[in-house]
Amino acid sequence: MRILLHTCCGPCASACVPRLASEGHEVAMFFSNSNIDTAAEFEKRKGEACKLAAADGVAIAVDRYDHEEWLREVAAGFENEPEKGARCERCFRYSLRRAARHAAENGYDAFATSLTVSPHKSSPVVFAAGDAAAEETPGAVFLHEDFKKREGFKLSVRRAAALGLYRQSYCGCEFSRRAVAARKENGR
Repeated sequence: MRILLHTCCGPCASACVPRLASEGHEVAMFFSNSNIDTAAEFEKRKGEACKLAAADGVAIAVDRYDHEEWLREVAAGFENEPEKGARCERCFRYSLRRAARHAAENGYDAFATSLTVSPHKSSPVVFAAGDAAAEETPGAVFLHEDFKKREGFKLSVRRAAALGLYRQSYCGCEFSRRAVAARKENGR
C-alpha cells in the first residue's frame, strides 16, 4: 500500500518510516505543523524532517505553514486548556484533516501519523482524530498504527541521535512551550 505519514517531526518519524517500510508499504512523509509557534522553529523542524526523508530515501511534501490560522481554528477559546486536553485533540484533528486531504488528492491508499510514537500522546485520542478526518474526506482511509508499540519511542530516540536530528522539548505550540517552562521552573 502507498501510505502517507503525517509527520509531526523528524525524530518521531524516524521510527515510523522504517516500520511501515518493513511491513511492505511504500511510504511518503507529509510535514504539516501550523501549530509550531514561530516560523524559525517551523523551518528548523522542517529541515530535520527533510533530512530524515533523504536518509530513508522517501518523498516528503511540506504543507503550507499558517500559525495564525491554527490559532483561530484550533486554539481560540482553548488557550487555558491543559496539555493533553481539548486543545490538543483539536490540534490533532486539524493536522490529520490536512493529511487526509493530501492523501486523498494524491492517490494514497491510506494515511497514518507519527504522533502515536510519543509517550506524551494518547493513541486512542489520535486514532479518533484520524478516523474523524477520514470520515470528512472522501477517498481517505486512516491507518491505525500505534508506533509506541514494539519499543517505537526508544527506537526513535536512538535513531534520531544516530542521524543527528534536533530533538525538541515541546510539541511546537506556545501553550506547550509555556507548560514545559513552568515544569522546569517548578523543578519537575
